[in-house]
Amino acid sequence: MSEVKVNKISPRSGTTVTLGDSGDTFTGSQTVANAALQGSGQITINGQAVALGGSITLTTETRPTVSGISPSAIENTQTAVVITGTNFVSVPLVTAINSTTGAQFTADEVSFTSSTSITAKFTISVDASYKLYVENPDGNAVQTGAILTVSDAPAWQTAAGTLGTFAGGANISTITLTATNSTGMTVQSGSLPGGITLNSGSGSSTLTGTESGASADTTYNFTIRATDAEGQTADRAFSLTFTFGANNSMSFN
Repeated sequence: MSEVKVNKISPRSGTTVTLGDSGDTFTGSQTVANAALQGSGQITINGQAVALGGSITLTTETRPTVSGISPSAIENTQTAVVITGTNFVSVPLVTAINSTTGAQFTADEVSFTSSTSITAKFTISVDASYKLYVENPDGNAVQTGAILTVSDAPAWQTAAGTLGTFAGGANISTITLTATNSTGMTVQSGSLPGGITLNSGSGSSTLTGTESGASADTTYNFTIRATDAEGQTADRAFSLTFTFGANNSMSFN
């Protein structure tokens, strides 16, 4: 490999100096001090002109953040979702993005509470998980992971009201309670008769057992709560009646 050393290359006035061919690489070890660049031109950084050899202070932009939402599961009807985080500016644009299809639903309404809390009202027709996109008026924005679930809450199939009238101390056999989308049921208020047990199941739950504890005609009122996989709930009020008549008979409504 040959080597050529020169101290200076000076083109004639109005001519162009070409070194090497396309694809060649030139390696140099000479650095140029800022002082040598001053007055020789300028560059633009984020819209600000900066003289070569000079300096500027860049203004950093503040993006919003999202730390949580409540509730995290909603139905298809319009629902207000409180979004907490930081650096919100009145009033942000809020959009729900389907995690699978990318379909977007802009919030019907956004209320600004503070730089750490906003409320977005959504009406989303498609059940799915959704990301949230929050954009401040200055264009700074954040997109979350899938944090919002849209799904149908449990829907009761068993009619509210009495589940039957039984003789005191009788075995009620099996009474089935059904709610679509339910993954489990609990007694929300009131109390079951002594000896009667709620057996929680997915979709359907049962009441079984033999009544104990009552010595006179008694109606037990209680509310059963059905809960789905997303934590949405639906309550329904029921009753069981036990009688202690002369014939200690048993009947159903």
